[in-house]
Amino acid sequence: CISRPARASEVLVKAGRRDKEYGLHNSQAKRRTSHSMSAKREGADLPEAAQKRSCRAAKMKYVVVTGGIMSGLGKGITASSIAVLLQGCGWKVSMIKIDPYLNVDAGTMSPFEHGETFVLDDGGETDLDLGNYERFLDISLGADNNITTGKVYQGVIERERKGEYLGKTVQVVPHITNYIGDWIERVATSPVKSGTNPEDEGHEADVCVIELGGTVGDIESMPFIEALRQLQYRIGPDNMFIVQVTLVPTMSDEQKTKPTQHAVKELRSAGFAPDMICCRCERELSEEGRKKLGLFCQTSADCIVSVHDVTEIYKVPLMLKAQNVAEIISARLKMYLPKGMPSIQPWEQLCRRIDGLTQIVKIVLVGKYTAGTDAYLSVQKALQHAAIAVNRKLVIDWVLSEDLEDQASEEVRTKAYKALADCNGILVPGGFGERGIVGMVRTCKFARESKKPFLGICLGMQVAVIEAAQNILGWKDAESEEHNKAAKNPVIILMPEGSKTHLGGTMRLGTRRTILKDDKCITAKLYQGSHVDERHRHRYEVNPKKVAELSKTGLKFVGMDETGQRMEIVELDATVHPFYVAAQFHPEFKSRVMCPAPLFVGLLQASTGQLPSSTSEGPQSPRKRSVSGAAR
Repeated sequence: CISRPARASEVLVKAGRRDKEYGLHNSQAKRRTSHSMSAKREGADLPEAAQKRSCRAAKMKYVVVTGGIMSGLGKGITASSIAVLLQGCGWKVSMIKIDPYLNVDAGTMSPFEHGETFVLDDGGETDLDLGNYERFLDISLGADNNITTGKVYQGVIERERKGEYLGKTVQVVPHITNYIGDWIERVATSPVKSGTNPEDEGHEADVCVIELGGTVGDIESMPFIEALRQLQYRIGPDNMFIVQVTLVPTMSDEQKTKPTQHAVKELRSAGFAPDMICCRCERELSEEGRKKLGLFCQTSADCIVSVHDVTEIYKVPLMLKAQNVAEIISARLKMYLPKGMPSIQPWEQLCRRIDGLTQIVKIVLVGKYTAGTDAYLSVQKALQHAAIAVNRKLVIDWVLSEDLEDQASEEVRTKAYKALADCNGILVPGGFGERGIVGMVRTCKFARESKKPFLGICLGMQVAVIEAAQNILGWKDAESEEHNKAAKNPVIILMPEGSKTHLGGTMRLGTRRTILKDDKCITAKLYQGSHVDERHRHRYEVNPKKVAELSKTGLKFVGMDETGQRMEIVELDATVHPFYVAAQFHPEFKSRVMCPAPLFVGLLQASTGQLPSSTSEGPQSPRKRSVSGAAR
């Protein structure tokens, strides 16, 4: 394991040993030492803080993952799996996602088009790939780990308006590219915190894995590719490793390599030569295909990696390990690889455990965006993590909430209700807008009356409150202001600080503390504590003026914010329902495969006939959730 920071003398001694190990000639070693010394001289006049950052940046190694041919090939999973292997070598790893779209962030993008918006601890609304990074590496990232064209241009234009460019003509090169390069180096050298250990103060990374979204050759990607090319030139080729993810389709039972050849040609024309080509294919890439790609792409056959279809994404790190990916990267970047590394034993145990699951648990997910399941990606993963923890194989039955409403045909409605009746548990996730709300309210009524284990998230909590008001209190006009601005009896209202004119970045976002008012409640048993720190994304809340009346329905508001005015968690008592819990926050965003979200574990326990409680310590056990310095 590399320890940081090391003294200059120690670095030179280790570098000399590595030079001999990798067979470098004295002239090569001298050039590298000369480059390091000149960099040190150039930084001599910088302020102390800048010198420290410059020193860390000089040590940083980068792995850049690009895509060719088409999007949606799995660059995010490939990048995350490479990062797992590097982490398994004992190195500290950070990750950055570059999205070339003009949106400032993913907060206002359609879930049908873009998938879910993943929320970070600091409130950043980002691409769903950052969720993969956090789940695979068990780290906590920030909004700056997601770079978009919108953020870059916004920052450069703001500088120009302040006069920081001193009258110069502001151009894509060098101003945009320099801004991107500076952003990458700043974020890469920032401390990375653990995702599940609240006492971790963060660590400096040894390696930063960067995923460039989209496809090489796209117009919107060009400034980022140029910025990365300039960064490689500035830090030296031994500090950046280029991976290209491409498609090798199968036609007439033959694997076609021509698309990959063209993708590599496009990457070379942009100024990059791939050090490794990861080939997405249905079945393992043939030896003939490796040799052919190695010859025509001028890449060693050992660096042509097969990333073929597997039953679980958690097997991808094992697949890459079997093809010596970590060894290839460490040799190319001249990083010392300890004997016996990479060690990813927990992943190997996890995959064996998943393969051994035979008993099925069926969860119905009733939502608004079921046509594209990426809209609920984190919810899917959190359910799977919890299912593994209770030793069950998960089956999700997707139900469009509108199928439970009167305008749906009798056949469609009957099928939807049958799915509710046949399942082991029900989940109603978050969402926005009026469409499908009646179906969600009916789902809550069905779960409450039939004693089906139920978990509501964000909007799911709000519709659970609406259902109780309408069907238990008899308030037929109980509504949400989101769905009816002129509601006569609003049990859900716009938060006082909410914006009525702007949508982007104006919600209640990020990790916030919830105080548990009842230490005997289900949530307290699952979290084993008096408070909960989870991530939020909402602009509507339960009307505090209605809480006293709503409590007469049997709903217990067991969790509130620190002011005691904002309702966060609602439950039915365990004596009247096996598991009926809803939360305003999004517990799925902090779920990890080795550390599942407690509320999801509770749902799966109840769905398999177990009493909801925190499970024993182990690799798939939920731990206490708390984030130091969380936004309040």
